[in-house]
Amino acid sequence: MDNLATGVPVQIHLETNIVQSGETSNYVFDVAGQLVQVGTSIYIRYTEDADEGPVPVTIKLMENGDIKLTRSATNRLQLFFSQGKRIAARYRTPYGLLDIQTVTSALDMEILNQPLRGKVGIDYLLYAGSELLGKYNIRLQFTI
Repeated sequence: MDNLATGVPVQIHLETNIVQSGETSNYVFDVAGQLVQVGTSIYIRYTEDADEGPVPVTIKLMENGDIKLTRSATNRLQLFFSQGKRIAARYRTPYGLLDIQTVTSALDMEILNQPLRGKVGIDYLLYAGSELLGKYNIRLQFTI
């Protein structure tokens, strides 16, 4: 995967299921993105169209199996996912910082060569203190 240091275009298929307060929301979209390898980590970058406008998103796939998701917009969010762990994060909003935590119940990634493609699955609970904000399932597929 040496040619990945400069980045390669990828096609991304993303499905997100969210359960909050008994309500279920499903989001599905296909978007062009970029895949870059830096050291032993792989970064998948794309722009998501949201209500507040375009939101740059970066998903970092680490060699140890952990994943970091960053959404860089007016509301900046960095979430870390590690199987079975509760990890603190901060959600920066125009109104201040909100302390949140993720509890990752399932984490799966598979990356294959020739052609380069992969799948990422993240199931997690999102908390603010002891209050459950929602249950999330992310399924991402990418191909060159």
